[in-house]
Amino acid sequence: MTGVGKQTDILNRSAWTTLAILSCLGLITMYGETMVLPAIPDFIEDFNISYSTSSWILSSYLIAGAVMTPIAGRLSDIYGKKKILLIVMAVYSTGILAGGFANNIEFMLAARAAQGVGMSMFPIAFGIIREILPEKKLAIGQTIFSSTFSGGAVVGLMVGATIIQNFGWQATFFSIFPIAVILGVVIRKFIHVRDPSTAEAKVEEGGKGLEEVRKEKDSSSTNTQTVDVKGTLALAVTIISFLAGISFLESNSANIGFPVAALFSVAAVSLVVFIVIEKKVPSPLLDLKLMTHRMILPATIILMMVFLCMFMVYQTIPIMVRSPQPLGFGGDAVVTASVQLPFMIVLLIGTIMSGFILNKVGNTRLTLLGTIISAIGFFSLLLFHSTEFLVSVSLTIISAGLSLSITGGFNVVLMSAPIQMTGIALGMALLLNLVGMSIGPSIAAMFQQMYQGTIEGVIGEQFPTQEAYNLIFLTAALISLASVALGLALARRKIIAGKISFTASP
Repeated sequence: MTGVGKQTDILNRSAWTTLAILSCLGLITMYGETMVLPAIPDFIEDFNISYSTSSWILSSYLIAGAVMTPIAGRLSDIYGKKKILLIVMAVYSTGILAGGFANNIEFMLAARAAQGVGMSMFPIAFGIIREILPEKKLAIGQTIFSSTFSGGAVVGLMVGATIIQNFGWQATFFSIFPIAVILGVVIRKFIHVRDPSTAEAKVEEGGKGLEEVRKEKDSSSTNTQTVDVKGTLALAVTIISFLAGISFLESNSANIGFPVAALFSVAAVSLVVFIVIEKKVPSPLLDLKLMTHRMILPATIILMMVFLCMFMVYQTIPIMVRSPQPLGFGGDAVVTASVQLPFMIVLLIGTIMSGFILNKVGNTRLTLLGTIISAIGFFSLLLFHSTEFLVSVSLTIISAGLSLSITGGFNVVLMSAPIQMTGIALGMALLLNLVGMSIGPSIAAMFQQMYQGTIEGVIGEQFPTQEAYNLIFLTAALISLASVALGLALARRKIIAGKISFTASP
């Protein structure tokens, strides 16, 4: 083997090692997220909170992720991916540890927000993977990295439910903390990433003189290396005030009219402010011109709808399973995990397989097929949810569709954006996905809080009624139908674009 061949082999091994280490981020984060799902009824009881307030246990995590993801991505461009990744991991680990000590809802929400900051690890990690893997291997790397999210969810449900049942929900946080710390140490020691912001790195890539590159960096840093703080704050105000308005809607009080109107007005005004800011700043969170691309916009909205419906299910099923009969199934944390486990397993298998199916059917057809299967699953859940088995079967169908539509939708965004803007496009898609995720639990909790009933023998407690679950599943089914319509429009646009390209070719 020649010297060049040996060097290439070493670089390839190093790239795959880096991929394996970074993929562990998806495992531990999704483990940490799904392990709390069976415990949602415990949080409601231990903290003495309403169903509407319980939705913030998921939403606070996701809002923090939505706010911090673009900021961390921008900071990683300025100060280096590895450095910012380690800082984000430190914040995440602190939030995990704090969650185990939470003794009231305010403390828990603060801990969950710190954990949500960890969501910003993923674009940074994917950026590193994109740098180290050759273009031909990137699809495989994307599939492996993405599959770890579903893998972590499977482990989180199985292990988390057992821990909750035997040791309490606090132990779930303590179980993941040392693993997160060890992974941070491994990343610090074994991940080596060239910082593209340095002049020396640019000399290597472009062959320019060191002084020339430094001058270019100094002259452009004020224009390009900025963080859109104003836009981030405006977006945060929009999301929080909108979700707070939904929370007030859940109340049966006659005096909620003014607070609800005020909160939704604040959301509308801050949204307008956000759009105005994004049009003016040099480095916006959302590139509105790119966002309105004829392929990227519908694909991003489909993804947002998909994740919104997914997190409606995450909020609903644990409460449905653990509520006493006849309003629920009367199960415990382990039963809750067993009902949701097929969903997570199929999502894992589907995510892996969809990477191979993608090359055969194309990204728009894969997205459309996924939305159709998901819609069938949600209507099945609406019609057949009288037993744990029927719920589990419907969740399995939904999961099969979600795995296809998520892979297809992200690939549409990835392939439709100009090569130099793929990172920005994926960041925007993830940001809006997080918005959808944060809204989903609030919608589910709204119906759970609005429609409640009592159970004979259970004094002083109320639980969501059948009407609440019907409305939740109906809402998810209708949203999934809308995603099918967008999937059809997306596939049609791809066909038209292909015909135009064929006609224009000599």
